[in-house]
Amino acid sequence: MPRPLFPRPRRHRASSAVRLFGAAALLAVTVPAPAPLRAQPGTAAATQGRVMPGIEVLLRDSLHLVKGKRVGLLTNHSGRDRAGTSTVDLLHTAPGVTLTALYGPEHGIRGEAKAGEKIANAVDAKTGVKVYSLYGAVETPTPDMLKDVDVLVYDIQDVGARVYTYQWTLALTAAAAKKPIIVLDRPNPIRADRFEGNILDLRFRSLVGQHAVALRYGLTVGELMQYLVGTKALDAQVTVVPMQNYRRSMWYDQTGLPRVNPSPNLRTLDAELLYPGTVFFEGTNATEGRGTDAPFQLIGADYLTDHVAVAASLNALALPGVRFDTATRTIEAGYKFGGKTIPMIKVSVTDRNAVRPVELGIRMLRAFKAAHPKEFAWREPSVNAAGRIKGIDRLAGTDQLTRAVDDGTVDALIAQWNAEAARFANLVKPYLLYR
Repeated sequence: MPRPLFPRPRRHRASSAVRLFGAAALLAVTVPAPAPLRAQPGTAAATQGRVMPGIEVLLRDSLHLVKGKRVGLLTNHSGRDRAGTSTVDLLHTAPGVTLTALYGPEHGIRGEAKAGEKIANAVDAKTGVKVYSLYGAVETPTPDMLKDVDVLVYDIQDVGARVYTYQWTLALTAAAAKKPIIVLDRPNPIRADRFEGNILDLRFRSLVGQHAVALRYGLTVGELMQYLVGTKALDAQVTVVPMQNYRRSMWYDQTGLPRVNPSPNLRTLDAELLYPGTVFFEGTNATEGRGTDAPFQLIGADYLTDHVAVAASLNALALPGVRFDTATRTIEAGYKFGGKTIPMIKVSVTDRNAVRPVELGIRMLRAFKAAHPKEFAWREPSVNAAGRIKGIDRLAGTDQLTRAVDDGTVDALIAQWNAEAARFANLVKPYLLYR
């Protein structure tokens, strides 16, 4: 099994496609052919707990990017400064800035809607600015939504996993809007120097995977956009306002930034770490833990009556950095097994630097299938699913996972996916902004 990868940044030449604006000086970054790039302002003095998010860098010394312009802001509750002030309010009151439109992703502008819940357009009560939903009937802004906008700004906390909708809402918006995009960068909470899982097969692209990137992609959202533009996967004009004092090896709780749950069911850093693997259970008839106190850390089903034996079999694999325990939970109404008390497996992180969540998720799927070959099943696609692709295949970005789990060939699949992750780590090296 390959060791975790720690790529080093390369240098950039200037290009009009992607620009990087730092705290100390304006620096044009060209993708893909680079000239010297300062990985970030203040790198030499960077210390744990002093990370400044992109929104603060913008307001401190790059306000000219939005001053005198009509600004559309794609954000949610996670877009805020270190004092907890919303980016909506910061831009609304910034001198010379006219905030004309807000765009909300999955979970809405305030992050309160449930996963998959369709959201209508509204008006922000505090600022009176129109809020357009990009999660519902419309996934990209229409010309009417953009008519009063000169530049689009993006500020949302990422989770470092391909199977998340925020970064793909950004990519779709950037491709459709044909207006300049400013990305206010934020940390990858589960380290930006770890790569795991397969590269998406574009036949399975969806809002939980739009482009050919690894499942745990080891980038900040600014770097992700820079990579997509630089490799011509995305035709857009992107400016990245980087963080100050950020290092790739940081976990979110080492940045000094206050924690905000990026979505309702990712409530802890451990859950975010496990998410790239345990999210696979969304595509099965077992539960990924929604409706419990620990989503993505509790996995179960009403048929898992042998959960003691299943947990023991998983512990026997000696997967690095985790322990499997047993639990029972009564599931909240509105979720899988709602109202029932069911047996579950609890995944506890014992060494977060050692955990390989994608392999963990695959091994857990196989354990459920092996223990309950008749009961365990993949969820069929919904009636309106694009192309009638199974949910598990959209999450995995391939149909190889289901075959490997069903056939008991997960060892070969994991080896293949590790090789793909290593290949992706090499592909992104020219586009890294931080050391």
